[in-house]
Amino acid sequence: MDKILVTGGLGFIGSHTVVELQNKGYEVVIIDDLSNSSVQVLDGIKAITGKAVIFKRLDLKDKTEVESFFSKHQDIKGVIHFAASKAVGESVNEPLMYYENNLASLIYILKELKKLPSASFIFSSSCTVYGQADELPITENAPVKTAESPYGNTKQIGEEIIADTCKVVPSLKAIALRYFNPIGAHESVEIGELPIGVPQNLVPFITQTAIGLREQLSVFGDDYPTPDGTCIRDYIHVVDLAKAHVIALGRLLKGNNKSNYETFNLGTGKGSSVLEVVNAFEEVSGVKLNYKIVGRREGDIISAYADTNKANNDLGWKPTLSLKDAMLSAWKWEQKVRGN
Repeated sequence: MDKILVTGGLGFIGSHTVVELQNKGYEVVIIDDLSNSSVQVLDGIKAITGKAVIFKRLDLKDKTEVESFFSKHQDIKGVIHFAASKAVGESVNEPLMYYENNLASLIYILKELKKLPSASFIFSSSCTVYGQADELPITENAPVKTAESPYGNTKQIGEEIIADTCKVVPSLKAIALRYFNPIGAHESVEIGELPIGVPQNLVPFITQTAIGLREQLSVFGDDYPTPDGTCIRDYIHVVDLAKAHVIALGRLLKGNNKSNYETFNLGTGKGSSVLEVVNAFEEVSGVKLNYKIVGRREGDIISAYADTNKANNDLGWKPTLSLKDAMLSAWKWEQKVRGN
């Protein structure tokens, strides 16, 4: 079976995608610098699939290291590229770190793929490329607006780099998958979201607050023009998201793509507010959450949820798991991690 490289493969979405790739019979190689992940995730992956994974600790900002890796793995047929810094708030405070980490790594990988006789590339992109969309739900044809954060800008620029490269490298085929908001954990509770330090995303902050690790959850703003005043996002179960990557990769490997560069939204097509997510958690966990409304956070947009028709029809992919499924799995994962 084809050998697939997964960068950032020990991270939240990466690890779940490795599991789905192995379940489909692919040979998987993981690169990760462990800056926001743990090598112990390898044990969780093996516990689920029963298969070992080739793992290389490597900083993708090191061009020489990237060249050396690809010289030893010239039989790689595809790359799923997750490795990137991803926190909106942090990117506002540390823009140069985000531009260096997210763009240099992408460029060095593409330079190596250009040398191969053929290569399939899946890019971990984001709905942040749309900014505050004029119309909801957001389709792939929505204009890419000025980014609200350096993180969002790195995804916009990343997509432009890939599209420009595909125009002049016929051997390269690529798909950018624009995620909405991945949450949840694998049903086995062997892998899940495990942020290092203070969580930047809503759901792990909810579960850490519920278990007593955090004193209080801050809800950033209740004065947005939404039904309950809090921001609305499209929350998608990470396992559904991971399966979409395997389907997208198969599309390229089989030559079913309509062009050398394609984009797809990955979401549920339904928006949920921050308070709706809190309520869903309280319902499935039976825990009353300690939260407080605070001021708005810079870089946050009001509302974003996906039009999923293109992914449904062209990829043949549909999410099957609900918000409550995701919240329950995230809670079980948190309890396991903390030994409860």
